[in-house]
Amino acid sequence: MHIHRSRFLALCVTTALLLVGASTASAAGAADKVRVRGTVTSLSGNQLQVQSREGKPVTVTLKDGWKISAVAKAQVSDIKTGDYVGIASLPKSEGGDGALEVLILPPQLKGLGEGSYGWDLKPNSTMTNATVGDLVKSVDGSTVTMTYQGKEKKISVPNGTPVVTLAPATPADLTPGAVVFISADKNADGSVVTGQVVVGKNGVVPPM
Repeated sequence: MHIHRSRFLALCVTTALLLVGASTASAAGAADKVRVRGTVTSLSGNQLQVQSREGKPVTVTLKDGWKISAVAKAQVSDIKTGDYVGIASLPKSEGGDGALEVLILPPQLKGLGEGSYGWDLKPNSTMTNATVGDLVKSVDGSTVTMTYQGKEKKISVPNGTPVVTLAPATPADLTPGAVVFISADKNADGSVVTGQVVVGKNGVVPPM
């Protein structure tokens, strides 16, 4: 299905806000945010049923006008100085951070959600959204120098680390077994509501 460039860029903006804005809101205590990672069991109307990675069934209500995007495989070699990326990482025992995944964002989104925030991909993980200042390759991987808000952070990217970029998707991609990443609002009554879904496609799953 053809998606016009401007529409796809809008999807990219929404997806990026989902990834970086949710962490900002959580840090500020402005909203009760939850992130759902798992596989689709069914989609009926605006009710998306997901089996979470914790093995629990989750019902996600999709807001009117909700959007969907996918991830596509990329390579560390695709990253250039000046690119804007989001990297989830963990502190290493020997010092510094090691990447868990890398998301390369379109250049039009440079600066969106800039910063380094707590993330729940794994315990003690962090999401850093920043401009690439330098990238040095080595035998066992690469080291990316990230610059944001006048700060600098070096993150090693071991060989085999998932690297993705954003890609078009449609609701038809939400088939049973599809892997999804969803950042949502959890209401006082326990209901989970979102306006954006990131889905795996063509064998590539959301690593964030």
